[in-house]
Amino acid sequence: MVTGCTGTASDSSTSKGSPTPTYTLNAKANLSKQSIVVSNWANYMAPDTAADFTKKTKAKISIVKHATNQEVVETITEGDKNLDVAFVSGPDAQQLNAAGLLEPIDPRLIPNLSKLSPETRTLAFDPGNTFSVPYSWGTTGICYREDLVGQAPTSWSDVLAPSDSNAKKVLMLSTQPWLNLPAAKSLGFSVNTTDAGELKEIEAQLLKTKPQLLGFDDTTFIDRLDSGAAHMAVSWDGWCNYATNKQVKFVLPKEGSNLQADTMVVLKASKNKEAAMAFINFMIDDPAQTWMTDNILYKSPNKRVAEAAATSLGKDFPNIAMPAAELAAQEAFVDIGASAQTYAQIARRVTGR
Repeated sequence: MVTGCTGTASDSSTSKGSPTPTYTLNAKANLSKQSIVVSNWANYMAPDTAADFTKKTKAKISIVKHATNQEVVETITEGDKNLDVAFVSGPDAQQLNAAGLLEPIDPRLIPNLSKLSPETRTLAFDPGNTFSVPYSWGTTGICYREDLVGQAPTSWSDVLAPSDSNAKKVLMLSTQPWLNLPAAKSLGFSVNTTDAGELKEIEAQLLKTKPQLLGFDDTTFIDRLDSGAAHMAVSWDGWCNYATNKQVKFVLPKEGSNLQADTMVVLKASKNKEAAMAFINFMIDDPAQTWMTDNILYKSPNKRVAEAAATSLGKDFPNIAMPAAELAAQEAFVDIGASAQTYAQIARRVTGR
């Protein structure tokens, strides 16, 4: 999920190996005869989702949980044929598709695609939603204590070279590609760079920054902002909304940032693909998307739900009100293939983990 489970880093600006849609599925299939297994992160959809889906479609459903993208991707790539639908990050969907493990999205069976913001059809990891459909999306920026930082941050340089008053009070994310992100954007590089020279510059900047940091934290940084132990933290935008201290604010740095999306995919091995498509259709409809936004406080790709949330939640959580066009202007993470190993090596050398 975009909370930090969004595993694999990214690479090209276009999706590789997109299947040629054939749309051979039966649009009139009797869904009461079908049963699907869905793998998702814990607490990432409404508790009554399974019951409501069955009531609406008559299809049976079981829900299993995975802790990380890596876990579910390994389950799929190792040949598990029990799953029908999986929630994965955009780059991981791209990776699974390139391996020939995903069924093309059949728009005939997902009419609610029309409810998504047009920008969702331009995502670099899957232009046109040919093998994935976004469930939530967002970006990464700086959460900060407005009452402690002095001057509010505006740039990634505020993290990479903190002022004397903020030195040893800044947290960065340790997970790739978010670890690289501030340095890449500050240096004017792609968030998906695979250039060896650029990656060396990114690593050098991170090593230069490290002594000035409070540390690297992917799990408790909001608590540390709440308490005042940290003044600033690189954060997934939705996580800033979990702060209890009203002095915690979010800013998108002026150099720009990334676009991250958690998506739903149908497995090629599924024996119940019509019900699987119906489930995706159900999860991008207004009720499911409203629950997601209201309870997880992430941005919805559903245009009408996003606009309603901007009005109802935008005052308390300004990043919820970020227009789709502004979010889509950020650079989407895509699968970087073998270069993910280099990213992992940089993370180990910089964080010491």
